[in-house]
Amino acid sequence: MSLSGLYVVATPIGNLEDISYRAVNILSAVDLIAAEDTRHSRVLLAHYNITTGMQAFHEHNEARVADQLLRRIRSGEAVALISDAGTPLISDPGYRLVKSAREAGLPVWAVPGPSAITAALSVAGLPSDRFVFEGFLPAKSAARKKKLEALGNETGTLVFFESSHRIEATISNMQEVFGDQRLAAVCRELTKKFETVLRAPLAEIVAQLATDKNQTKGEFVILVDGYNGNEDESLLSAYRMATALLDYLPASQAARVAAKLNEVPRRKVYQSLEEAGK
Repeated sequence: MSLSGLYVVATPIGNLEDISYRAVNILSAVDLIAAEDTRHSRVLLAHYNITTGMQAFHEHNEARVADQLLRRIRSGEAVALISDAGTPLISDPGYRLVKSAREAGLPVWAVPGPSAITAALSVAGLPSDRFVFEGFLPAKSAARKKKLEALGNETGTLVFFESSHRIEATISNMQEVFGDQRLAAVCRELTKKFETVLRAPLAEIVAQLATDKNQTKGEFVILVDGYNGNEDESLLSAYRMATALLDYLPASQAARVAAKLNEVPRRKVYQSLEEAGK
């Protein structure tokens, strides 16, 4: 290959035909491909008759293998970095390698292409001028809700990755924190045979996932509409209603009724009551 260095190559997120001509040429011409999972990537390489050798490069061996790859690049070789799907470094290994290559003054070349984030933003029908990518949320519910609460006032569209075994719990947590009516989109199996996009208020998505278990299978990108400021008025209305209901109901029940009628998160109403000493 005429130019040595590290080539960061985007690969398909599902449909093998989504790879670029340049990516195929680069992967065919480099001296080595550093792949997150060589068994997985072998399917893609075989589809395009690419015979370049591969080196496993994942989160468990990144520190050790990165030094080996840098030595090869220093010697004049070209190395391509790919992940299992999409653009490397986005919730995938590679940051340490790219950072070290840059710090060593070695060339790093971008070979752009598929990304689940931009694919989801392009079809979700939610604002795409500003967005915040948060990757995977914490596995445990308490930590997950704490993270979501910290994002409660973010005005840009929120973007998350999620797996099939946590999708229902995560959407339920989002409903609890952001409220029933916050608009969201659950993009499932993008570019694959069973691709679907559920776009609705969070309460409706929770109900759809509960009634159609096919919608809980696969890989997911979740997008949630950003905070728009109108929730403050609804929350104030809910707080006033809950305060009035305290003459007849315990605080937890008053908060639940007021939150439901005003379509705001119950937790926020109850927290307001506690802060006011109700």
